[in-house]
Amino acid sequence: MFAQPELRKPTLVIALEGWNDAGEAATTAARYIARQNSGERFAELDGEEFYDFTVRRPQVEVDAGVVSKVTWPTNEFFSAPADAESDIVVGVGVEPHLRWRTFSDEVIGMVDDLGIQKVALLGAYLADVLYSRPVEVSGVASSPEVVSKLGIEPTTYHGPTGMIGVLGYRLREHGCEVASLWAGLPHYVNVSPNPRGSLALIEKLSEFVGLRVDLEPLRSAAAECEERVSAMVAADPELTEYVRQLKRREFAQ
Repeated sequence: MFAQPELRKPTLVIALEGWNDAGEAATTAARYIARQNSGERFAELDGEEFYDFTVRRPQVEVDAGVVSKVTWPTNEFFSAPADAESDIVVGVGVEPHLRWRTFSDEVIGMVDDLGIQKVALLGAYLADVLYSRPVEVSGVASSPEVVSKLGIEPTTYHGPTGMIGVLGYRLREHGCEVASLWAGLPHYVNVSPNPRGSLALIEKLSEFVGLRVDLEPLRSAAAECEERVSAMVAADPELTEYVRQLKRREFAQ
């Protein structure tokens, strides 16, 4: 941690690249919030003990034949005002490959240091959904009351999880109010980053946090994205037929 900021009733928001982040929708949403609300970076988790650098390699910049910079995978934390009375801490980075319990302990330690009691975890997944429909946000929460308040479709799931799932469990056990929000994106179109998913996540997050953020640039990007996808589907007969089948299936339900 570089410095411990003075925060007012802070909420923590975390998004991680990788398995939890279809279309980069979750991390794009987190970075958008930090940028639009003039977030200041105050901490990072050293990636040395959490990443296999043969899986997620560092990035290098070469200028005029000389290596000028090496950027390592890491997780950064930004603080920003959420509204007139509260602040938000945004954590964004890469899902760790190693030592998930230790990674969780580091996050919980920061939660305690900053007096955080409310946490939102962002994710996105690929599914059989219509690209032309509003992006549906489902999720889990620390209590049925939070699920009802957010109006999210409660999920039932038994199977593999990512770091977002582990953090949600650990933070709930630690006594935090937790909401894990997931955007469902169409698996048959490759759009990354997907601003439609990011927009849906931030809109639902705002109901949980009371977040004020200018969404007009993201709404414009989402509209342009939908136009590109529509053109892509229209130009591919097989894809057009697949979308028709999805529509028939939806209307039959």
